[in-house]
Amino acid sequence: MTEISNAHKIWLAVQQIPAGRVATYGQVAELAGLPGAARLVGNTMHKLPEGSQLPWHRVVNAQGKLSLPEGSAGYREQKLRLESEGIIFKGPRIPLVDYRWRP
Repeated sequence: MTEISNAHKIWLAVQQIPAGRVATYGQVAELAGLPGAARLVGNTMHKLPEGSQLPWHRVVNAQGKLSLPEGSAGYREQKLRLESEGIIFKGPRIPLVDYRWRP
C-alpha cells in the first residue's frame, strides 16, 4: 500500500472547495487529516506549479483575509477570482460566516 504524501492530502482537500466558498488554512489542514498544520498548508499552496488547476484562490487565513501581500499581482488575481465566483469582500475581509465552506 502506498502512503499519500501530505502535499497530496492537502491538494485533495483544496480540490473539494466549491466555487463561491472559501476554507481557511487550518480548515484545509483538518480536512487533509493534518490538524494544526495550517502553516504546512500555506507552504504547500505556495509551491503549486504554475498553471495549476487547483482552486488555490479559495484558501484564506483565519480572519477571512487573503494572505498574499496586498496590492501584489497574486493578491489582485485571488481577489478577482473570488469576486467572479460571487464572494463579496467587506473591506479587506471575506465574511467567513457567509462564505466558509462547511462540508
